[in-house]
Amino acid sequence: MTGLVLEGGGMRGVFTTGVLDCLLDNDIVFPYAIGVSAGAGHGLSYKSRQRGRAKKTCIDMLKKYNYVGIKQLWHTRSIFNQDIIYNLIPNELLPFDFEACFASFMRYEMVTTNCETGRAEYHTERYDSQRLLTICKASGSLPFGCPMCDLDGVPMLDGGITDPIPVDRALEQGCDRLIVVMTRNSDYRDSMPDLKKVSLMYSDYPRLRVALTHMADVYNACLDRVAELEKQGIAIVIRPEKPMEVDRLETDLSKLYALYDEGYDIATEKLKKFKGQVPCW
Repeated sequence: MTGLVLEGGGMRGVFTTGVLDCLLDNDIVFPYAIGVSAGAGHGLSYKSRQRGRAKKTCIDMLKKYNYVGIKQLWHTRSIFNQDIIYNLIPNELLPFDFEACFASFMRYEMVTTNCETGRAEYHTERYDSQRLLTICKASGSLPFGCPMCDLDGVPMLDGGITDPIPVDRALEQGCDRLIVVMTRNSDYRDSMPDLKKVSLMYSDYPRLRVALTHMADVYNACLDRVAELEKQGIAIVIRPEKPMEVDRLETDLSKLYALYDEGYDIATEKLKKFKGQVPCW
């Protein structure tokens, strides 16, 4: 079974939307997929087969509603306006097709970090639309930039803290081949400074503080694991080919459009190269 793994990365995830639209244009859908943070949200539009929806959410809706930035943090306590992203857009402005999503044969997991245990958790939802959106919101709730998200009575934050590229989870779920969509070029390594002092803001969550101090090491270990799987022929990796010019909170629309096109074009070339090795379901 081939599975799809979607990294997060905030607005860098526009690259992923280009890749996913390319897959849909080639009628390629997988029996299993897993997404983290921004990747979790984009993967939902892929699961519902709403081609172009993720791009519109990231670029067209951003242009109109300006839902990213420090101004949002001041007014909404979150670096992203979560009401717009997880309520107005999917329910009113650019309706998400919950019926198609729930009817899809693809099993889809989203990664969160449990603030009490400091460990990654993996969630799926096939019936409850509100819970589905809450899982997605929890998966993308950045530490320090967003409030904790209550999911089933448990405080959660971004899944990227504890499992930013969940290839091993996909393998554990029965996948023997992986398509891994990443939002950094191959030479990138995380050099995040020590967060021990900053993480004191989570004084009631000691295990979360420990997880936050190891984020860079965890991410770099994931990069090494992906490289290992790619070398073994288990993973086909689709990633930017040059250093990323778009940051997590990017609002420059020209850069975002270019990044979408880059994702689409690179995915197209990968499909040509690996023709016959990427199954159509």
